[in-house]
Amino acid sequence: MEEFPKIFKLRVDWSEIDIFGHVNNLQIMKYAQAARVKLLEDVGLMQLFHEVKKGPTLASIKCQFRKPLFYPGQVIVHSRVELIKNTSFELHHLICNEKEEVAAQVNEIIVFYDFIKNTKMLIPTDIREKIGKLG
Repeated sequence: MEEFPKIFKLRVDWSEIDIFGHVNNLQIMKYAQAARVKLLEDVGLMQLFHEVKKGPTLASIKCQFRKPLFYPGQVIVHSRVELIKNTSFELHHLICNEKEEVAAQVNEIIVFYDFIKNTKMLIPTDIREKIGKLG
């Protein structure tokens, strides 16, 4: 998993379990969201939004479920930037159990957005460089 430079660890909470006894599929998306927000904070995109109302917005998300997660347990999210374009970039997450077995693969497209003008915009060079280091 060394090709995934960001690692985010979470505890499986009992409230995340569904009627079938495993982590609910929506919770898997929340694990990816937690990793995404941490990554966006690390490159300064969340702070930029608060300062000038320009920043990331989720344009697309795709999840491939591989195996269930159970309580009690730990979730380890491995994240990397897969691709950077002019106005967007793609994140790839592996959602794993404590044995590092892949439970789900999540791909997200993040668009750099001007929330005042309601339009996508070019990713600034300094942000692009920070994002590039996560690939």
